[in-house]
Amino acid sequence: MKLAFQLAYRNLIGAGLRTWLNVIVLAFAFMMIIFFNGLLDGWNEQAKRDSIAWEFGYGHLMHQDYDPYDPFTLLDGHGTLNQEQTKNLTPILIQQASIYPNGRMLPIALKGIDANQSLLELPTGDMKNSTADIPAILGKNMAKSAGLKEGDEVLLRWRDANGTFDAANMTVVKVFDTDVPAVDKGQVFVPIEVLWKMTGLNNHATMFVANENFNAQNITGWKFKSQDDLLSMINEIIAMKKISGSIMYLLLLAIALLAIFDTQVLSVFRRQKEIGTYVALGMTRQQVVGLFTVEGSMYSLLAMAVGSVFGVPLFVYLANNGIAFPTTTAAQDMGVAMASRIFPVYGIQLMVGTTLLVVAAATIVSYLPARKIAKMNTVDALKGKLQ
Repeated sequence: MKLAFQLAYRNLIGAGLRTWLNVIVLAFAFMMIIFFNGLLDGWNEQAKRDSIAWEFGYGHLMHQDYDPYDPFTLLDGHGTLNQEQTKNLTPILIQQASIYPNGRMLPIALKGIDANQSLLELPTGDMKNSTADIPAILGKNMAKSAGLKEGDEVLLRWRDANGTFDAANMTVVKVFDTDVPAVDKGQVFVPIEVLWKMTGLNNHATMFVANENFNAQNITGWKFKSQDDLLSMINEIIAMKKISGSIMYLLLLAIALLAIFDTQVLSVFRRQKEIGTYVALGMTRQQVVGLFTVEGSMYSLLAMAVGSVFGVPLFVYLANNGIAFPTTTAAQDMGVAMASRIFPVYGIQLMVGTTLLVVAAATIVSYLPARKIAKMNTVDALKGKLQ
């Protein structure tokens, strides 16, 4: 085996430019696979972390008649729990409403939340410290679309428990910055005690956000969605992105492997005398096949060495400084958290998995043309005649 590696290395270095072209192409494919998978893993971790901190907490206890994807369920999708049942839960009451900035009408989801809560990163404390009749906080994208800023007053219209419409001025006390569109676009938060008074739905909640101490149990009229259930959409989107991205990886890898395959076919064709000499000197045909297979697989080892020289500093820089993205993205339009700067994650599993994939693929495509050696006639090979 040691002799096979020595001969393979000598033959690769002796091939000169042809070897290095194959190595560069394979190293590029190797780096691109790691780069894009690391980027998606970084997005996945950031999206989960922000969604948990701003929206999900440790799960949602929802009213059985409430469907977060159906605004018509807001009318009846709320109820009450006793004090013991609401332990380790933060109530949120959601009502349909409209605001009228600069004479325009904007429909909103008016959310009442406990101003004293600390489970979510929403700056609800600013509402507690305000003297306004209806203090409100909203995200930067919502504020931008409504043309509002901190300190502005805007007309708010809502409907109470009896179906009667009412209106009053709402004061924007805080515009917060978040990467989670589900708590930003079309969302306005007010103290839940104020919303109870406005609607007459005292102690009602559409859902509760659980903390880490909440014990999920069957509560009549309510359904619990765990943190994993709430994060499933993010997981599905990331998985879909990885599948679509794998098409590009396969194309890049196929180009590199095709170059190696062609090189090995040419080597078997041009080096028949060398192959015959190896057999005449006592090497078995399988040993010669192994020699050419090792020679082809060494392309992947050289490619990883070359890729590491350029890739490691690049990946370290990106992991520490991140990659900037436009503020408005397709992911946020779909309601998925995506920061303006994503920090890729290059884990051991990704590195080892990609390395094994490249080495295995290079070994297979090197073995396929080398199989012909086992069928060669030794005398004809020494004469350089193709069989």
